[in-house]
Formats: sequence, structure tokens, C-alpha cells
Amino acid sequence: MLESGQLRVLPCPACGSITNHAHLFRKNGCEIWRCAQCGLGRAEARDFDPAGYYTHDYFSGGHADGYGNYLGAERVLRREFAGTVGFIRKHCDGGRLLELGCAYGFFLQEAKRYFDVAGIELAEDAAAHCRRHGLRVLTGVADDVHMGALGSMDVIALLDVIEHLPEPHETLALCARHLRPGGILVLTTGDFGSALARMAGARWRLMTPPQHLWFFTAASIERLAARLDLRVESIDHPWKIVPASLIWFQLGRMLGLRHAGATRASRLGVPVNLGDAMRIVLRRTAAP
Repeated sequence: MLESGQLRVLPCPACGSITNHAHLFRKNGCEIWRCAQCGLGRAEARDFDPAGYYTHDYFSGGHADGYGNYLGAERVLRREFAGTVGFIRKHCDGGRLLELGCAYGFFLQEAKRYFDVAGIELAEDAAAHCRRHGLRVLTGVADDVHMGALGSMDVIALLDVIEHLPEPHETLALCARHLRPGGILVLTTGDFGSALARMAGARWRLMTPPQHLWFFTAASIERLAARLDLRVESIDHPWKIVPASLIWFQLGRMLGLRHAGATRASRLGVPVNLGDAMRIVLRRTAAP
């Protein structure tokens, strides 16, 4: 049995080093390790099937670590995404925008007011919903075939997505190849180096393996960007408007509460900033 602090030499997809990783704890059957060089956390999730996990159930309360009622929270989510679009326009005002992991297309609906938009989504139900609402969304994963079909982009957004990816370095390298010179990657993800994450440990609200496979720090993002010849333009910890149903759902998961009332709560938005979620802009300055 592994003990906390035990070391193992592993390759780190963020800083690129083959170095010691410290064992932190075990959560949901997954061993959690942290890179000694950049602080990136990883979950060892054997036999995890993303295609089987990210289905309609993930967005409708069928998984403890998913969403209680994603579709029911459309109004609140679109309000939040409208703010995200406004932020992106400060860095790139117009052009072609691609979202990876676009779910039911709420961000794309806001972004299409200013950008020519497209998306890629693994969940068939969600991708079909996007297409029914007039969005150009491909079903599947981000790869050269799908990205090539969509063409080069001025903006590629991964909003609370990078932590789910089996191979984050490969996906971001793919994104960098399909960015136009001067284009930007926009990421949101948890901050494993935040005070809350350090204090909460295994009980951190974003420590939800195998749904979350990677736990990034600002240092790990900076190291990963440098490997891909991307310039870190900004890293901040913004306020977010979160559906009350998601807060209720997460509290229910942690405290064993029932989820009654979640549907009504989907219509309510709650401003939240716990300092444990990053927003990142990376700019391509040269061919990677």
C-alpha cells in the first residue's frame, strides 16, 4: 500500500521532466501524485473510459462528479459565458473561434455574436443539441482530423476542460499547431497551488478523479506554455457566476445530502471566487 510522501519517478506532461513525484493520497480509487518540479498533480485512473462517462448522464445528475441539471442552468451559464466572451475580446476582438469540450453550446451561442464559431464535443447528445441550434459542432475528440476539417483559428477555448484530458500536452500542442500566428488559447481550470487546494487536500472541491485527471498550478501552466512556444499573456483568478444547482449538487456529494430542489436552483446564479480557479491566456508568437 502506498504511503503519503512516497516517491516515484514519472514523466511530467507539463514541465517535460522525468522526475520525482510525491504520493499525496488516494481518492475514488485513484492514486494522486504531485510533480516535484512544477507542482502538477495527476490521478492514476486505470481503465477509465471517457466516452462512456461523458454522456447525457454526466450533465443531468447521473454522475456524482458531474452536473445536476446543465440544460436547466442555461440562463445562468450564458450570463457567465457572456462575461468570458467580453474578457476574450480584450485579447482578440473577432476572427475564428473554436471551443473544445463545448457541451451544449452555451458559450458558443454567446461568442457567435463577435466570432465565427465552431466546436468539438465528445458527448453525442450534447453535440447533437448544438447542431440542432445552428452551431457547427463535430462529435468526437480533438485530433488532427477534426481540427484540420475546421481550419486554423484565432481563438481556441478550453473552459474547464484541460483537467479532463488524458494527454493535456498533446492536446495543447495540437491547438498550438492550429492557431494562427498571434492567436490565443484561453483556458480555465482549478489551481492546485491555491491556498484552498493545499488546505483541503483530498477534500478539495475539484479533487474529483477520475473525472479530473490533472491538477494544474500556475508554475505548471507556465512550464507547459514554454515547451509549446506560447507566451503567457495573463493568469488570474476571476469571480464566476455559478448555478446554485451546481453548488447544491457538489455539497450534496460531499455531505451526503439529497438533491431535492436542484431544478429550481438551476435558475439562480451565485457569484463565487474561492481563489482556487485560474483563467489563462496563452498567445502564439511563432510557429510551434
